[in-house]
Formats: sequence, structure tokens, C-alpha cells
Amino acid sequence: MTLEEAGAEHARLAAEIRRNDELYYTRDAPVLSDADYDALRKRLLSIEAAYPELATPDSPSQKVGAAPSAGFSKIRHALPMLSLNNAFDDQDVQDFIDRVRRFLGLSADAAVDILAEPKIDGLSCSVRYEKGKLVLAATRGDGQEGEDVTANVRTIADIPNALKGEGWPDVLEVRGEVYMTKPDFLKLNEAQDAAGKARYANPRNSAAGSLRQLDPDITRSRRLRFFAWGWGEAAAVPADRQSGMMARIASWGFQVNPELKVCDSVETALEAYRRIGEIRASLTYDIDGVVYKVDRLDWQERLGMVSRAPRWAVAHKFAAEQAQTTVQKIDIQVGRTGALTPVAKLEPVTVGGVVVQNATLHNEDEIRRKDIREGDTVIIQRAGDVIPQVVAVVPEKRPKGAEAYVFPTTCPVCGSHAEREEGEVVRRCTGGLICEAQRVERLRHFVSRDAFDIEGLGEKQIAAFWRDGRIQSPADIFRLAETEKTSLKRLDVTEGWGKTSVANLFAAIDARRTIGLDRFLYALGIRHIGQENARILARHYLSIDALLEAVSAAQDPESEAWRDLLNVDGIGPKVAQALLDFFGEALNLQVVHDLLEEIRVSDFDPPRTDSPIAGKTLVFTGTLEKMTRDEAKARAQAMGAKVAGSVSKKTDLVIAGPGAGSKLAQAQALGVAVIDEDGWIEMAGL
Repeated sequence: MTLEEAGAEHARLAAEIRRNDELYYTRDAPVLSDADYDALRKRLLSIEAAYPELATPDSPSQKVGAAPSAGFSKIRHALPMLSLNNAFDDQDVQDFIDRVRRFLGLSADAAVDILAEPKIDGLSCSVRYEKGKLVLAATRGDGQEGEDVTANVRTIADIPNALKGEGWPDVLEVRGEVYMTKPDFLKLNEAQDAAGKARYANPRNSAAGSLRQLDPDITRSRRLRFFAWGWGEAAAVPADRQSGMMARIASWGFQVNPELKVCDSVETALEAYRRIGEIRASLTYDIDGVVYKVDRLDWQERLGMVSRAPRWAVAHKFAAEQAQTTVQKIDIQVGRTGALTPVAKLEPVTVGGVVVQNATLHNEDEIRRKDIREGDTVIIQRAGDVIPQVVAVVPEKRPKGAEAYVFPTTCPVCGSHAEREEGEVVRRCTGGLICEAQRVERLRHFVSRDAFDIEGLGEKQIAAFWRDGRIQSPADIFRLAETEKTSLKRLDVTEGWGKTSVANLFAAIDARRTIGLDRFLYALGIRHIGQENARILARHYLSIDALLEAVSAAQDPESEAWRDLLNVDGIGPKVAQALLDFFGEALNLQVVHDLLEEIRVSDFDPPRTDSPIAGKTLVFTGTLEKMTRDEAKARAQAMGAKVAGSVSKKTDLVIAGPGAGSKLAQAQALGVAVIDEDGWIEMAGL
């Protein structure tokens, strides 16, 4: 696979993962099995391993969850609430331990104690105590910002309103999983049947939906439970190991899973995994794997994190369940980027207690590789609670006359030609702004929770306003109240609307007339620029004026502005070019300027200002002898610094170890401050 082919495949996988993240974390309505989702991530990670330049901060490999719901106020986590990387087999677990040893500079046979615990299939939640009293509770959300569910959490018996025992710190965030037991899930569905309401698909979705009720009394009636698995911000940590801290958390009144076990080797960790797998069916709650955590807290601190996950933990997933069904039809969906995605409509089948009817087929190459045809009997699998993947066709059951599927070369929405660029696996509609699917989707993305987050203006409303001609571009959203005054068909007399709901919508729109630079960039829907890349660009340029000036100057590939853009840590040539391509188009610039007449984009506020290197640009060169390069870089970023790959006039500090060459010479020529590794260790407080 060439770099170009890898980039195209990476982009396809990233788009699919982002779509499913929102469905799973934000809407509690997943349409992909755990196995299928994990396979997407595994494929994406393998591509990034072969082509590291694709592993930008914008990649889903760096992202956690999805944005919080608009139905709740938002809480920013004091410390990021991370997700976990996955292990799929025994070798992956061995690789995890080997990576820990390499990062810490340990010998190949050094003992690494691991805490193993069941991975609860529920909704992650953080519960904050001050002076021993419960003051706040939030869902994980996108890892940075979650939903305020304090009132609902107070109804959960497993979560104390006041800490018990003694020795707890003045500030403590206990983190864990809200879940529903299998018996309580069955009772809930019986009640739903009796009330003539729709049944819930599984305990995980039931728990998530119950915790996110706007009425706490409904949450109370659902009998939710909670297992603590860790902590966030803490004024003090009265233990030196994960296992010790979990014992303290249990003494303060929390339920900690009884299957926790400290393992002194990979072999004993895998034994724990197999034992938990054997008792899985007898448990009263759902689990989908086992989590391994480095037990020593000082090692956890040194290992740190990547953008979406800690380096000191991994989730070992259980194998998928399988069943057979038939493909009734293959439908084509058109996304906001014009990508044509095939979806298999399945004969409904129950897999692991869940009825499934749809599965993504990814792209035309996947259909051709597996030779999937309408009418085929297929093997599907799931590893949790959602829609499965098509594993393979059962050829002996293929009906006579079943013809090979011919992927369309025209858009099913607008009829425009659908092209597949060289090196890409995705076929895209060329209709652009005339394609209703793309236009509506781009507007929907603009108002989505990760972007402008306008309450009351969702997919349904955007589609209706588009059809009625009320909204054709993003700026039209902020002109809606004004244009409504002269409209021949007033919104408040339209079905589904009234004076109060219209007033609420206009108020919600006005409330978003000020937005952060990172969210603004993400809302524009620039290809390859998702939430993480938007944040890193915002952190680098700080203001919309500075960014617009820089991208204008960077159109010249020989300019200092272009070199500065490429030097931003995590922004490779592909992302940089996508940014320039977008702002190099007059139509796109007009959209931005129209928006800036209606809204204000606030400057980006750097996350850390309390360290001597916060906001500064650092370059590491030469050999580090007392820590690994990865550990040094992680520490610098945790202190609020930017880490660049080359020295320029904007570099503030160079850390030079033995063997430093051209970068050190460049720093000396430019008069950039240089320190050695000992100076860096002192500065970093290590």
C-alpha cells in the first residue's frame, strides 16, 4: 500500500469511526457492533503504525467519545476522562506490557504488576466530592466536557451523598461505570410493554437513557448501579498503587468490582481474563472484556497519556457472537462529504439477545472482496449490544440468479456523477452544494453538539428549513429571526412550531453567537480537520484573525507561514493542505466572512499557564539518557508546552542531549535558548 492509498483508507476509516462515536456516545443509538467498531479501529491503528505521519491529533485514535448532549448543562472535567486502547488477543496483551517496559526504560524481563478487572458495559461517569460531600456528577462526554447529571446521580444507591470512613482528600473525583443489572433490565422492558412503549435493546442503552432523563424521579425508578474503577482530580492520593487506591475508595462507601486481581505477569493476567470469561454468563451485569492497568501509580504518572487514552491501561475485549441471516437489500447512504456508503438491510435476526437489521458494508471494495450480493445468506457477528458486521457469505446458500452487486456511479440523491479518486477507496458525489444530502449534512454538522451546539436545531429541523428555503448557508441560521419578520409563511404557524418554541429557538441561536476558535474551525467541516486538529490549530494561532492571516500567507509554499504551519506538532502536509485548500476557495472564504458578520469567534485560551514552559515551543534533539523521548514529550505537553519537530525563529527552547546535530546548530545560529537533559528534568520537576 502506498502512502496515498494508506491516506485514503485512513480517511475512510476515520469518517466511519467518528460517525459511530456520535451514535454510541451521544445518541445512545449505536448501529455497529463492538466487533465491527473494534475492527475499524484496529485497521486504522495498523495503518498509522505503518505510516506514522497519518497519526495526527485529528485521528480517531486520539479521540475520546463524543460531545455532551444539548439537554444538559455542560461540565468541563478537571482532568481528561479518557477512553482505552484495545487488545484483541494474547499477543496484544504481551505487546502492551512490552511497550510499557520500553517507555519506562525497563529491562525486557522486569516485573510489571498489573491490576485486572472486568470491563463493565455501561456509561462512564465522574462524581466529585468536596469536604466529603457530593457536589457534582458528569458523564464522560467527549473526554474534555461532559453532561451535568448531578441530580440523577443522587438517586443511585451505590453512590454516597457523603463519603464514609476517614482519610479521604478534601477534593476527590471518583470515576466509574453506571450500569443496569440484567434482572432490572428485564423488569424495565416488562414495564415498557405494559405501557405500550418501545422496548430497550440492552442494559447498556437502558442505563445510558435512564441516567440522562431530565426528570430525576424517572432515573430513581430505573434502579441504576455503579462500580468505581478509578479517580480523576484528587487533592491527595493516599496510596502508591492502583489496587491500594481502589481499596481506599471502597472504604469510602463505593462498590468496587469483587473480581479485581493484581497479576504479576502476562500469564497470570491472561489467566484472570479466561476466568472472568468463564463466569461472564453468570454475572448479573454485562461485561465486554477485561481491563489491565499498571498497578504502580508512579509508573502511571511517567507513562502519561496519548490524546484519547492512557499508556498505562488497555482493554482486552471478548470474542464476538455470530449468527446467520440474509441480505434483503443493499442501500447507499450519502454523507456530508459526499461519500457513498453501502448499508446491508438484513432479515431481522437475534444475536446475543439483540435484534439486528442493518450493517455497514464500508465501501465497494469490501463488497467485492467478500462478494456480498442481495439475497445472500451471510454470517454476522457482534461483541456487545449493537448492529453487527458481515463476516462472510455462505456460498452454498446463495440463491440462483443472484447477481454481483454493481456499485452506483451516480449519486442516489442528486444524480450527479460519483467519482472515485485514484488511491481512494471511497466514491464521492460531485454534486457538492447542489446535492441536498451534502448540503443538509454540512449544515447539520455545523449545528451539531461538537460544533455550534444549537439546542432545538437538529437534523430534522435543518432538513425542514432547507426544504422551505429558510436556511441555505450557515450564516442564514443567525439571520433566521430577521428573515422571519418578512417571511410569507411564518414559522410560528407551521406544523410542529408555536410562538414559544420559535422564541426558544431564536434564543438558542443568539446564545451561540460567541464561539471558541476550535469549535468554529471544526464546525466548518474542513476535510481532515476534526475536533483534535481544530484544537491544536486554535492553540497555535490563538485567534481567528491570526489564523486567517496565516493561511492567506501560507498559500505561498515558499513562505515562512507555510513552514510554520507544517512545524505545528501533529499537523502534517495532508492536514495543512486541506486547510489551505478550504481557505483558498473564494466561496468558502465568503461563507466564513458572512459568518463573522453575525458571530464572534473568541480567542483560544491555552489550557495551562502555571508552568515555566506553558505556551512555549520546545524541540528535543540528541539522545536522552534518563528518560525516553516519548516520556519527555508527554511531560512537556502536560505542562502546556508545544513540541515541534524542527527549530525555527518561533522556537523558545531546545533540549539537547548527546549526539545533537543540525538542530542544535540551528538553535545556536538563531540564538534560541538551549539546555541539557539535567536542566530539562529540573524544569519539569521530575
